[in-house]
Amino acid sequence: MPDIKLLLLVAPLALAAVLHAGDTAPVSSFDDALTRGKLSLGTRVRWEHADQSNLKASDAFTARTVFGFTSAFVDGFQVMAEAENITSLGDADRYNAAGTNGGGAGRTVIADPPVTDLNQAWLSYAKAGATLRAGRQRLVLDNARFVGDVGWRQNQQTYDAATLAAPVAPDLTFTYSYAWRVSRVFGNQAPQPDFTGNLHLVNAGYTRWKAGKLSAYAYLLDLDNSAANSSNTYGASFAGAAPVGSAVKLNYRLEYATQQDAGRNPLHYRADYYVVELGAGTKGANLTAGWEVLGSDGGRKGFATPLATLHAFNGWADLFLATPAKGLRDAYLSAGVTFAGGFPVKVVFHDFASDVGGADYGREWDALVSHKVGQHWNVLAKVARYEAAGPYFDTTRYWLQFEYSL
Repeated sequence: MPDIKLLLLVAPLALAAVLHAGDTAPVSSFDDALTRGKLSLGTRVRWEHADQSNLKASDAFTARTVFGFTSAFVDGFQVMAEAENITSLGDADRYNAAGTNGGGAGRTVIADPPVTDLNQAWLSYAKAGATLRAGRQRLVLDNARFVGDVGWRQNQQTYDAATLAAPVAPDLTFTYSYAWRVSRVFGNQAPQPDFTGNLHLVNAGYTRWKAGKLSAYAYLLDLDNSAANSSNTYGASFAGAAPVGSAVKLNYRLEYATQQDAGRNPLHYRADYYVVELGAGTKGANLTAGWEVLGSDGGRKGFATPLATLHAFNGWADLFLATPAKGLRDAYLSAGVTFAGGFPVKVVFHDFASDVGGADYGREWDALVSHKVGQHWNVLAKVARYEAAGPYFDTTRYWLQFEYSL
């Protein structure tokens, strides 16, 4: 496999050469693609405190800066490049940056290590509603439960991939990605390496029904450097909303998936996943209850989701980023209210247990409040409190975050 970073860096230059030398578009059109392109700039400053009862507490004061450029289209072609930098503004040894700093040993993990990286760099071609994109890119499929960008962490997860998204028929869309590298949140100096291998990600969505969207997917992971995460997952979901009277709307999600080992996974297993979620909302308030199960094959291995935006599921304290061998049952209830002046508040409760044997895994309370200031600023405060049971430990996390985006 050629050096993908080199290919990604030269892709925009190669496109420019093709457009000029081949007269695919007049020089003025190419110039317009640059002058009418869009600059993007984002800064996110965050303080995070993490205290797990069997470890020393961690305090991370970090800043994420993202700078990118997306060209306008030239005969269906478009290029994008984006770099990011995560910097520790305080004492970097006051937290365990996912094992990248020796001074953080013995402290609770906060997976925001300092790093500078090429976050995205891709070339795309669009025609007749279809788009082909190649290079380093974000991938978020459905609700990010199986394939996501881990947007909460400072270093985003991106994919070196070729992706085709196309309409197959009215109301039917199809997405296929072949990825050979997953740039994970830990950065290039972490003991947890980027995933490499052959990943086939297939997702289809049908939106004809007013009641909701039907999705079907197949995620086939054959990982070179993480054989235990190699698996084939097949599933389907139905999610939507329906009005009840003039003021209330019901929302719902049903999903089922089955998973088995693949590639060089040393363990032969099969496990199932399912979720049932039902909620109701009015203007400015909502209530949702759900039951999510990541199954297990007799307690040997739990249903794995190594590419997911994990922080969004199973509690913000991040105790269950890896599914326990005996699986996980998560009964949850969330409530949200938006107060006058634009202050949305959300509170979530989780009750955890193993799927095999029904062992108690503890409970968790999560809460957040945020406020948008003008067009570009957002302020957020967030807390997670996990009360341990079974093999886990009490964990508390606090966040205070200021974000600017252009």
